[in-house]
Amino acid sequence: MTNPLFIAEVSSNHHRDMERCFRFIDTAAAVGCGAVKFQLFRIEELFAPEVLAKSPVLTARKEWELPVEFLAPIAERCQQQKIQFSCTPFYLQAVEELLPYVDFYKIASYELLWNDLLRACAATGKPVILSTGMATLDEIGGAVETLRTAGCKDLTLLHCVSGYPAPPEECNIAAIETIRSRFGCPVGWSDHSVSPAVIQRAVHHWEASAVEFHLDLEGEGEEFATGHCWLPDGIKAVIADVSIALSSDGTGEKIPTPVELPDREWRADPSDGLRPFLHVRNEWNG
Repeated sequence: MTNPLFIAEVSSNHHRDMERCFRFIDTAAAVGCGAVKFQLFRIEELFAPEVLAKSPVLTARKEWELPVEFLAPIAERCQQQKIQFSCTPFYLQAVEELLPYVDFYKIASYELLWNDLLRACAATGKPVILSTGMATLDEIGGAVETLRTAGCKDLTLLHCVSGYPAPPEECNIAAIETIRSRFGCPVGWSDHSVSPAVIQRAVHHWEASAVEFHLDLEGEGEEFATGHCWLPDGIKAVIADVSIALSSDGTGEKIPTPVELPDREWRADPSDGLRPFLHVRNEWNG
C-alpha cells in the first residue's frame, strides 16, 4: 500500500488573513501533507434568508468567508511548497471561480444531494473528492451516478461522520470497505475524531486512500473550540507514524535483510551448536 494523501482542511480558521493562509499552507507541507483545502462560500448563498434573518450566529459567519482575491496567491504558494491546492465550492459560481487554481474539487457532505453542484464540478474535468457524512448508500449512489454521468473520471469518496467532534465508537470506519466495494473507486477517511488510533486503523486495516483532517495553527482558529481540529505537532506525529508503518511492510519475500547480514556468520554452527560458524572461528585462530 502506498502512503495515503493527507489533506489539511483549513475550513474557517484562516481569519481572512492572507499571511495566516500562507502559514497554513507552509505548515501543511511541513507536517507531511500532500494537499491543503480551503472553503469558498457566501453566507447569503449558503443559508436560506429566513434562517439568516433569525440567526445572528449564522449571520456572523460572514467574517469566515474566504475572499476570492485570495485564490491566486494561495495557489501560487501551494505551487511553491509543492503541495496540491483544493477548495470546496458552496455556490455554483464558485466552481468557475476556482477552476483556474485548484488541483481538485472537494465536495462537502452537506452538498452531496445538490446535483447541480455535482454536475458543475464534474464538467470541469478535474478530479473530485466527495465526502459522504450523514448519507445512505443509496444517496451516495445517486451522487456517484450524477458525477460520472456529468464526466467525472477521477473520483474519490471519503467515508465521513459529520459529528464535530466524532466519537471514535461512532466512526464506523469499516464502512470504508463497504463504500469501496459498492462503487469501485478509491475511498478515504474524513476525520473529525482527532484520534490517532482512528486514523491508523483507517489506513492500516481499511486501506484509506486519503485522509482529510481539520487543521488549526495554535488553537485560535474560529473552529478550534468545537474540538474537531488537529494542531500541527499532533497530526505531524500521526503522518510520520503512518509513513514508518507502511515502509515496514517490505516486499514480503523472506530473505535476510541488509541489517541482518553481519550477524549471519555468528549463528550457531550446525556441527556443535556454538557461535560463530566454524570458518569464522578458524579465522580468529589463524
